[in-house]
Amino acid sequence: MKILVTGGAGFIGSAVIRHILANTDAAVVNVDKLTYAGNLDSLMGSERTPRYAFEHVDICDRAQMDRVFAEHRPDLVMHLAAESHVDRSITGPAAFVETNVIGTYTLLEAARQYWSQLDAEAQAAFRFHHISTDEVYGDLEGPEDLFTETTPYQPSSPYSASKASSDHLVRAWQRTYGLPTLITNCSNNYGPCHFPEKLIPLIILNALEGKALPIYGKGNQIRDWLYVEDHARALYQVVTEGEVGETYNIGGHNEKQNIEVVHTVCALLDELCPQSPHRPHAHLITHVQDRPGHDVRYAIDASKIQRELGWTPVETFESGIRKTVQWYLDNPEWVNRVKSGAYQQWIDTNYQGREL
Repeated sequence: MKILVTGGAGFIGSAVIRHILANTDAAVVNVDKLTYAGNLDSLMGSERTPRYAFEHVDICDRAQMDRVFAEHRPDLVMHLAAESHVDRSITGPAAFVETNVIGTYTLLEAARQYWSQLDAEAQAAFRFHHISTDEVYGDLEGPEDLFTETTPYQPSSPYSASKASSDHLVRAWQRTYGLPTLITNCSNNYGPCHFPEKLIPLIILNALEGKALPIYGKGNQIRDWLYVEDHARALYQVVTEGEVGETYNIGGHNEKQNIEVVHTVCALLDELCPQSPHRPHAHLITHVQDRPGHDVRYAIDASKIQRELGWTPVETFESGIRKTVQWYLDNPEWVNRVKSGAYQQWIDTNYQGREL
């Protein structure tokens, strides 16, 4: 079996590829444009297996995508290529529309043309798995409310609106053309190889350097945290066992306020770095002006994937966050290579002028 993974050099995409190569006999074709968040270091060693191939291609390039499908002839597609950072979508929404909407459309059309030319048996086995986010559902009101697969879409940011648009396109291609698609919507991921503009790696790396730990508002935003390797395992299970046309929500069963997450990271750094001159690291916490349209609470009802496919997360937040902090401590070379000038420029631009 051969699986085409778009965005395979990104955070979740690289975890998916590592999972497939380590735990299955499948071959993988990694299609990635290698934007600022794409990092082949996260797949170090994969190039040594004949089951792995890399294509430096933009999913918006139809001619190149047609070539990739024709040359590699995948059995399954796992579509993870996306612009995914809310703050970046607020300052520059055009890239999100281009990649998440136009890119998904282009990929769907290339996949549809390829699929239509397969024989009946191969057509029946083919799957197009679109990986999305719980942010398409918007904000939860009640403290007991959960996102289900039938929750109406109410995206709040340019990022979530672009992902909602791509979800609708995938469903339309299944309904109109019969393309065998599946969709998953996940909660907040964390773990190794996470680009350090997101909350958890940003806090870890800033704390180690004695820099301010910027927290939006009071830090009372609630997210359901999902360890990335649990997510990768769920995604492979959906694409190989899920029912065509269905949506599956994937959550970690770990609701935490952002401020609670930050204090947990600081306490772990105090424990694991006893010689740090910045202990106690929680003293570095700095509250800054909240971002526009910031949703307060996300929480996933993942009972469908548990009931129908038997998936549940292995990691608790306590075990997963310890593994995550330890990984960043053990991999300074990865961190140094990924923290380019472009990254630092973004951090300066995003947080400048937010002081309370």
